[in-house]
Amino acid sequence: MERREQAVVPVEVLAAVTREQFLRDVYPRRMPVVLKGMELGTCITKWTVDYLSNAEGSKEVKIHVSAVPQMDFLSKNFVYRTLPFDVFVRRAAEVKHKEYFLSEDEKYYLRSVGADARKDIADIRKQFPILAEDIQIPEYFEKEQFFSSVFRISSAGLQLWTHYDVMDNFLIQVTGKKRVVLYSPRDAPYLYLSGTKSEVLDVDNPDLEKYPLFVKAKRYQCFLEAGDVLFIPALWFHNVISEEFGVALNVFWKHLPAESYDKTDTYGNKDPTAASRAIQILDRALKTLEELPEEYRDFYARRMVLRIQEKAYRNDYG
Repeated sequence: MERREQAVVPVEVLAAVTREQFLRDVYPRRMPVVLKGMELGTCITKWTVDYLSNAEGSKEVKIHVSAVPQMDFLSKNFVYRTLPFDVFVRRAAEVKHKEYFLSEDEKYYLRSVGADARKDIADIRKQFPILAEDIQIPEYFEKEQFFSSVFRISSAGLQLWTHYDVMDNFLIQVTGKKRVVLYSPRDAPYLYLSGTKSEVLDVDNPDLEKYPLFVKAKRYQCFLEAGDVLFIPALWFHNVISEEFGVALNVFWKHLPAESYDKTDTYGNKDPTAASRAIQILDRALKTLEELPEEYRDFYARRMVLRIQEKAYRNDYG
């Protein structure tokens, strides 16, 4: 009988992991892990709605606003709006809104960016310096590897699209609860990709008529509470659901040589330069195949696939 549900694997949970233990036992496996009992500073108890509102005041922030809980970057079912930070925090914490842009139950999402999002990375020390003093980032990487620290605030019920990043990162859940669904890079063929994002928005109730292969992807899942840190290795797909109003910090770091990354990347999600070049070359090769009759085009395309599998696939992926 054909399987109609994904295999679900709980993400491993570890407590009180030191830097040495992480680098020796966890990091080399390239698997997501929930780390508990980390020293994160006073943010865990201080970051209430009132404190956040007062600490950073009325500075303006650009936010995502959606009339539906599932935000989809591909269809852009949200709008960008600007609000004073203190007003935004209070609205994001509400379930029903007296003041709103789209509807009284609209959802809000802040993903901090640099002063100029096209050139500057997100760094909580620069964008939210008062709050930065409250949080202690686990330094499980070298200082020169640091890329960005992305401050995030989400309404309860908000679900973000499935995507991958090209850098390792920690998702530090400061307040609230999240459910995170992850998929291994090896399951990319089943995720119906458009760039770095999956077309399958509803991972809990996918349209299997439209996305029949999605059921073959193995689903890793975890639940984050305040104080938990999720290690997300580069290239792992993740879909994040905020079960409560919550505040989080994503810390990204470079684990490849610095010259491997696209110098124009301020988000940590542009493919490495060598990968981008390879994809461009492949696109040109496919264009060249169009010069052949269909029978020949099919034959040589299959030969190309076999050559890629032989030369580039990892043997331990199965």
